[in-house]
Amino acid sequence: MTITAMLFMLLGLGLIAWLTGRARAIALAGNGKSRLNSLPNYHGWYVLAWVIIPAAIFTLVWQNISPVLITNNVLASPDAVSLPSDAGARAAILSEARNIANGVQDVAFQDGSEKLVDDYRQATSLYNLIQLIILGIIIFACGAFAFLRIKPDFRARSKVERLMLGVLLAASLIAIITTLGIVASLMFETFQFFTHVSVSEFIFGTEWNPKKHTTPGEYNGYGAIPLFWGTIFIGAIIAMIVAIPLGLMSAIYLTQYASTKLRAWMKPILELLAGIPTVVYGYFAALTIAPAVRDFAVMLGVSNAASDNAMAAGLVMGVMIIPLVASMSDDSIAAVPSAMRDGSLAMGATKSETIKKVLLPAALPGVVGGILLAVSRAIGETMIVVMAAGYTANLTANPFASITTVTVQIVALLTGDQDFGSPQTLAAFALGLLLFCVTLMLNLIALRIVKKYREEYE
Repeated sequence: MTITAMLFMLLGLGLIAWLTGRARAIALAGNGKSRLNSLPNYHGWYVLAWVIIPAAIFTLVWQNISPVLITNNVLASPDAVSLPSDAGARAAILSEARNIANGVQDVAFQDGSEKLVDDYRQATSLYNLIQLIILGIIIFACGAFAFLRIKPDFRARSKVERLMLGVLLAASLIAIITTLGIVASLMFETFQFFTHVSVSEFIFGTEWNPKKHTTPGEYNGYGAIPLFWGTIFIGAIIAMIVAIPLGLMSAIYLTQYASTKLRAWMKPILELLAGIPTVVYGYFAALTIAPAVRDFAVMLGVSNAASDNAMAAGLVMGVMIIPLVASMSDDSIAAVPSAMRDGSLAMGATKSETIKKVLLPAALPGVVGGILLAVSRAIGETMIVVMAAGYTANLTANPFASITTVTVQIVALLTGDQDFGSPQTLAAFALGLLLFCVTLMLNLIALRIVKKYREEYE
């Protein structure tokens, strides 16, 4: 039985369990002899939980062990005697026979796989039947147990709330464990990379031109400084020069000068920029902004201006993150107590003086936190840089030159045809780990500033 069919079956049984449990609770309350401790819905959820959760756990476990059981059953059949002793060839034949039996593949290419197809089908049918029998027993036993526990004094509400607390805790743990797993995988592959390339060359090297075969003690072209300089130059300098003034001025206008009706229209329109896919920004940068920037550079007398340049990518990236800066600044300025603004105006200060000397200093921690979050978003952007700035790792401050970033090189290293264990592929994980540390540090600083701001004004 497929996972989808099993899911729909469990949902249907869960609905039946919920209705049955609720109906029994209503029936017990309806006789007028006693009063229910919990509402009938809680009794329904209690029975549903006992039906769904054990069955779902069994299904997940069965989906992992049943392929092994089926394969062992096939290997015990007389047709499997002629399988080759080589483990790789045997696994290829078994895999092809399993795919044909499950309808994934139509034609056999391995000798000896066709005669195992019937064995696979019979074994699959047998273990599907065993699964349904065990599942039926679990559902019936658990459902009957929960159904018989429903009594007027049964505390179904506390049981259900305790279960939901466990579900919420599990969801939090999944997010934490996933993050730890990502970091652990990055660290493991990074350690493998540093067995080929020295740490000092990677961190302090000024040339990025990775060699396929590395030589110990020599420079192998894995210097990451040009990549991180490109990331900072585009994402943290050019983009911020665009995003910070425009985003901050937008927030000031929306909170201090715009009418309520105009603000209700302008803020959603401004935030629409955040919903545009980055590939659309990339098209805009590559087809419109980059040629215009190159023509402008030529007009200024820059003879070596490139079609793919850092300025185009940074300008468009800055436009992309304006909503983030504006939204965070807007919230911070709007959260400043109105008594501070009213007091300034009452002392005779003008509106612009109140904004410069009262509101912005008071909202500065929140504004800075939003800017740091925007920087984190900018240095992780890839598509715009690929389409507008190119792949060349240049250690240059010329905004009209072609340049690249860390994320672009990670994509380039992982999409080639080189071996996964090669230094070129492993370098992507080292770059990813270093970039992760940088963005984590920026996010921690931003969260710290925002927390301080909230503690001061809430």
